[in-house]
Amino acid sequence: MWIALTHIVSPNINNCELTYMNREPIDYQLAVQQHENYCSLFRACGAEVVKLSGSIGHPDCCFTEDTAIVVDELAIICSMGVSSRRSEISAVEKELAKFRPIAHINLPAMIEGGDVLQAGKKIFIGISKRTNAQGIEEVTKLLKPRGYEVIPVHVKGSLHLTTAASVIDDETFLLNPLWVDPGPFKNFNLLYSPEDEPWGANTFRVGDTICAEASFSKTIQLLRKHHGRVETLDISEFRKAEAGLSCLSLIFRNGNEG
Repeated sequence: MWIALTHIVSPNINNCELTYMNREPIDYQLAVQQHENYCSLFRACGAEVVKLSGSIGHPDCCFTEDTAIVVDELAIICSMGVSSRRSEISAVEKELAKFRPIAHINLPAMIEGGDVLQAGKKIFIGISKRTNAQGIEEVTKLLKPRGYEVIPVHVKGSLHLTTAASVIDDETFLLNPLWVDPGPFKNFNLLYSPEDEPWGANTFRVGDTICAEASFSKTIQLLRKHHGRVETLDISEFRKAEAGLSCLSLIFRNGNEG
């Protein structure tokens, strides 16, 4: 079974970190409803939703993707790129320890899970404002002995790699080439998000389902030409927090099942 590890929305979300976007008021109640819709979609896809609450005071706590990297063999607890988010990891680590052995990345190495994409045994890691070369080196030390190939990717103009790229299936990526270098993905089938929907490249996959943002109609049409099952969600309030669909969950298989 797939697990979607989430965190409830903080009432302090209007104080979230922003890097490239100007601050707009976030409707907290609407964000809570959109988050519940998000969790409901996972359940409809047959996933188990785990909803944490231990970091409720932290404005960015609902963006659990950034806190860890989960592969079949272990969970790597990230060294977050901004100090305001580093206290979020303890609640996530406690939950992940139920499913995987734990490893840690420590400062001055920095890495956030939003800069990580996995396609089989290939791990693409974005070099961004939140992830540095030392962070990539430390993850490589952990994953290379387990048979993974770590591939650095230069991110240009977006917060994370997953802002500009997502896995559609084991052979296909969706990219925004204005924000990420397509070169490292040359051995895969590549789809490109429309220029007027630059945020559309952020999707997530659970089982056979791809989820895209409801407001990106051209991206949805593109995905439906290449993938059988595409669902949509409105996350307008989280977009104001410089977040995309994948930011709101850590998705992994339940390693405790036989």
